[in-house]
Amino acid sequence: MELQDLVDTFEFLDDWEDRYRLLIDMGRELPEFPDDARTEYNRVDGCTSNVWLITEVEDGNPPRLHFRADSDAFIVKGLVAILLKAYSGRTPQEIRDTDIEGLFNRLGLSKQLTPNRRDGFFAMVKRIHGLAEQHGGTATAQA
Repeated sequence: MELQDLVDTFEFLDDWEDRYRLLIDMGRELPEFPDDARTEYNRVDGCTSNVWLITEVEDGNPPRLHFRADSDAFIVKGLVAILLKAYSGRTPQEIRDTDIEGLFNRLGLSKQLTPNRRDGFFAMVKRIHGLAEQHGGTATAQA
């Protein structure tokens, strides 16, 4: 399901219980996450639930980043699936240019998620953007 299809499906579903079921189903469809990658190093800070994120870099000019992630919470796994659809397979510049806040609002998540889940969602976004900076060659050294 592409991002626009996801938006259309969310708009079609009137009831938030149906949207939550869709999120849970999306989370169940995530590819298997390797057990040995469930490390503190791969854990995303700022999430109430455990979320692990790993990156594979596809060589190219510019490189493309592919993400794999998992969570121990069903709804969060669905949010992870949304982020992977938005970001995985993209270049660092495409990642920076993605209007994730707009997508978050179009899906109605800003109105339905608890503040903790919202913060966790954007903690994942921050981590992905940081990884994009590392591989995009535009990161600047900070004192």
